[in-house]
Amino acid sequence: MTSSAVSSSRRTLGRCGITVPAVGVGCWGIGGPAENLGLPMGWSTGSSAAAAAAGLETAWQGGARLFDTADVYGLGRSERLLGDLVARVPRDEIVLVSKVGYFAGTAQHGFDPRHMRRQLEQTLDNLRTDHVDVYFLHHSEFGAGDRWLEPAVEAMRAFTREGLIRAVGMRGPHRFARDRLTVAADQRGDKIARFQAVFDVVRPDVLAVRDHLLSPAARSEGIFAFAERHNVGVLINKPLAQGLLTGVYDPTALPLFGAGDHRSRKRWFTPAAIEVINGGLKELHGVVGWNRKDLIRVALWACLGRYEQAAVLVGFTTPEQVAMNLSALSDPPHPELIAQARAIMGRVQARLDEQGEVFLDETGGSA
Repeated sequence: MTSSAVSSSRRTLGRCGITVPAVGVGCWGIGGPAENLGLPMGWSTGSSAAAAAAGLETAWQGGARLFDTADVYGLGRSERLLGDLVARVPRDEIVLVSKVGYFAGTAQHGFDPRHMRRQLEQTLDNLRTDHVDVYFLHHSEFGAGDRWLEPAVEAMRAFTREGLIRAVGMRGPHRFARDRLTVAADQRGDKIARFQAVFDVVRPDVLAVRDHLLSPAARSEGIFAFAERHNVGVLINKPLAQGLLTGVYDPTALPLFGAGDHRSRKRWFTPAAIEVINGGLKELHGVVGWNRKDLIRVALWACLGRYEQAAVLVGFTTPEQVAMNLSALSDPPHPELIAQARAIMGRVQARLDEQGEVFLDETGGSA
């Protein structure tokens, strides 16, 4: 891996004009285990403070300049760990992304504007900076009758005017974390229509979109076409399906997802689902190569090929993972190879669908 390979592959995030390396670093995993909304929302197999610091330093030395976190990741732990790096590097060379809305604390609602301001001030303290480059509304649940939607949008505009944030972000089509468990599937409503309605009010500069080789093609094509029409940037999260696309999970010996680990409630992290996915990965290995790095390379570039104003965010728990993820930029695969990878994993998605709804829409993070 060389820093020049990372720095030379750059993307501009739409009309906001923020320019970033094509691959950024996701900092959810280093937040460790956490509970929020009565749900596990973190990673019980996350990094120690030392491993997190080493991973962030590896990323910086490898040319990474885009780092994504949130107030709810470890309930502040992720932001504080990242802040230790921010304090040691030139602020104008790093792009910081954080989010608000899931971590309500004792506030009436996560999007109460007074709470949002307090959370932003805490985020700035945690990150040891005076501004966040992209600040996201972390979900689209704004209370009964969307009570907090307009106030939250006005708060974001005020933050922008005051120079506390540079750009406003919002999630692409998604489900509110608690609704996945408390609202029956036939009562959840149309998340695409919901997204469009909120988008029209928020008018964000950047979207956060889940995309990977197991994502349904029509869904992915639709949201990136939408982003292009509106000239907004996109940060692609979960490009490796939280490790499922790297082959690290053995269906016969899964790690123990302890308290506070969101994977304990995700059905794609079950032996049956992982066995199906690993079958596809074996076929994919035969096309792209037999090293884990080969899988990562094609998975990341498949996402980067979606939209020229998109960057991908890849999480980590060890410095070795960071180094491998960044090295994927050094050798772009041929477009035909990406097409073959999409076809193979598309068949895997179809097999998961055949198993029933139990495997559908289960790699989306709750936070």
